[in-house]
Amino acid sequence: MLRLRPFRKNDAKAIITWTRTPEEFYKWSAGILGDFPLTEDRMIESTSGRDDSERFFPFTAFDESGPVGYLILRIPGEDDKRVRFGFVIVSPEMRGKGYGKQLLKLALNYAFDVYGAEAAELGVFSNNPNAYHCYKSVGFKETGKRKDYEILGETWTDVEMEYDPGEENS
Repeated sequence: MLRLRPFRKNDAKAIITWTRTPEEFYKWSAGILGDFPLTEDRMIESTSGRDDSERFFPFTAFDESGPVGYLILRIPGEDDKRVRFGFVIVSPEMRGKGYGKQLLKLALNYAFDVYGAEAAELGVFSNNPNAYHCYKSVGFKETGKRKDYEILGETWTDVEMEYDPGEENS
């Protein structure tokens, strides 16, 4: 059974091993966490100083084997009823087994039932179809907004998606 809890510094040891190539790393981080490979210190630094933040919530998903997923929930603007998910990643050993969907459902439950959000959003690169389909399967829909980024000498398109709890997969 998958559960969600606040990120702990010890989790970084596992999370940094989940991307084995630069392409995998940038699909997950968009380079915001620095260059490949990610280090334990940079992973911890990306969450440090935010322990008491009311706008940034890093979470680790875990099961009986230990950490198997990670994401952040943050409040990107002035509207604290709109949350944004980022850095969504699942251990390679757990991909394709429904862990990504479970992770997102747990995070959506937190966002709406605990935090009190009214909408959630995220971005996914168009060259990451597995993540895109995972997001769609839990109810995220494209907003029509797209933005291009230069990553690894290529143009990667970010596709913006939104989840409206009022639509509940309609």
